[in-house]
Amino acid sequence: MRPLYLVGGFAALALAGIGVALPIMPTVPFLLVAVFCFARSNPALEKRILDHPHWGPQVRDWQERRAIRRPAKVAAIGAMAIGVGFTYLTLGFPYAWISVAILVIAGTWIATRNE
Repeated sequence: MRPLYLVGGFAALALAGIGVALPIMPTVPFLLVAVFCFARSNPALEKRILDHPHWGPQVRDWQERRAIRRPAKVAAIGAMAIGVGFTYLTLGFPYAWISVAILVIAGTWIATRNE
């Protein structure tokens, strides 16, 4: 199982890296998956993520308190709102309603997490 966790950790880390560059793709959820996988396969890599100056505190906040910091909440909900506008401008209705539903459901969940 250890090699599978290692591969899963690297795959999640690659997706997190893509998320850093693409504003519509999340980063921290993939880092959470990577930390989970690395904890079971390579604790040194888990520690590197947890000790990262920018991403480490966000991952630790979630692990320890299931908390999302306010700036991250604002950024996530704002990105989803921009996605709604982009969907409306490019595809129009009824496809924009899908983006609205995602914004309402995911945005409400994010907004109600601890800070």
